[in-house]
Amino acid sequence: MEYVINFTWDNEAGVWIATSDDVPGLVLESGSFDALLERTRYAIPELLILNNAEIQPFSLIFKSERHERIVFNG
Repeated sequence: MEYVINFTWDNEAGVWIATSDDVPGLVLESGSFDALLERTRYAIPELLILNNAEIQPFSLIFKSERHERIVFNG
């Protein structure tokens, strides 16, 4: 089983946000990408149990997206 986890940067709040269409209830945030990655690894098995999903070996696919606007005053 594979679960896709989306990491999106919220520039206004200054945090990364983790969500997933595959893991109901997953919404985590952190100012550190690495810290969020670690938190997500531990939260997903717990959420799968809470959602009565069949627990078996699974893979996590992390996708990150960050947009920045650059203004050049050259």
